[in-house]
Amino acid sequence: MGTWRGLRVAFILGSLFMILLIIVYWDDVGGFNLYPLQEPKHQSLHSNSHPQTTTRPSHSTPTGRAQTNSSSAAPTTAAPEETRGSAEEQIEEEGKEKQEQRKEETREDERVERSHAAVDDREQEARKQRIMDVCSGMDAVEFPGRTRAFEQIPNRELDHLIVDDTHQIIYCYVPKVACTNWKRVMVVLSQSLISPSSGKPYTDPEAVPPDLVHNSSLHLTFAKPNEDFYKQFGSVMLRRYSNVSGSLPETAAEAFAAGIKPTFQQFITYLLDPETERESIFNEHWRQVFVSHGTVYRLCHPCQVKYDFIGRLETLDTDAEHLLKLLEVDDMLRFPLGARNRTAASWERDWFAQIPITMRRELYKLYEPDFELFGYPKPESTLHQ
Repeated sequence: MGTWRGLRVAFILGSLFMILLIIVYWDDVGGFNLYPLQEPKHQSLHSNSHPQTTTRPSHSTPTGRAQTNSSSAAPTTAAPEETRGSAEEQIEEEGKEKQEQRKEETREDERVERSHAAVDDREQEARKQRIMDVCSGMDAVEFPGRTRAFEQIPNRELDHLIVDDTHQIIYCYVPKVACTNWKRVMVVLSQSLISPSSGKPYTDPEAVPPDLVHNSSLHLTFAKPNEDFYKQFGSVMLRRYSNVSGSLPETAAEAFAAGIKPTFQQFITYLLDPETERESIFNEHWRQVFVSHGTVYRLCHPCQVKYDFIGRLETLDTDAEHLLKLLEVDDMLRFPLGARNRTAASWERDWFAQIPITMRRELYKLYEPDFELFGYPKPESTLHQ
């Protein structure tokens, strides 16, 4: 009996040991679990729209390997944050590049502007130096009044000087050389005219009516429509140099309707006539810019007035822009754009075709100081053809 009991105890213990081995073996291969599965820790990084999502390991994959795979999914889940950060950095970098590009463009514009300003300044110095040389007699061009003092100029010969005390500007206008638009600019700067629409001074030069800027009460100038020209000049030319018989028409309209008007040759003859010089009726539109011939009125007196800026019609746009910047008023207004009064070469040939060479040379001699003072080339083709 003692032996049998010992065998029974050994069998029971052996059976229990085998059961334990089987349990341990099955748990290792994933046959079943004696404890609940734990959700992987990385699930807290998933979107809130799927709070219960889990990933179970495959039956053919050991638990340890499944946990490793679950852990390795964490960086992938965090990728949107890194992508957003990278995108923001890229946008910020691009913004910095664009800002730097704009700065470089601004610097380049400033360099170009300074370069243009330097060219304009040199051109102005050359123009002023040329006037000084001619006025000093270095160019051997003599003309009446070259050496007289400013105090010797009668007030009536200063009627082309327009003054703006506010900005300390004196402008000498030359008829038909953009003078209407420059007068408009002076009106805006001086605030001397009130706009009927706003009840305030004009701020836009182009809005100033052209007939107002030529009003005699505004700038001490004289408006001369066709009737005045006809009575004072045209009729004189016709009486002296035309073959019109009998009395002339009383008005310009009647004369033009009848086909009666001075020719270009008669006009030149009038300019060169010594009688015209004695009558002192050179009109402002054909009066020499530099000085009168004999007792004729002056215009701008460059030998007596030391101008800081010399403008030319050929470079009107750049001259106007440069001058407004020098005056520090370019933020207030712009020079009006408009038609340019320029004589075509074909017109010049047609006009002078009927003029004798001797008259052409006399005419040039009359205006030669203007050519020399302001750097215009001698019209060789007109003088020799």
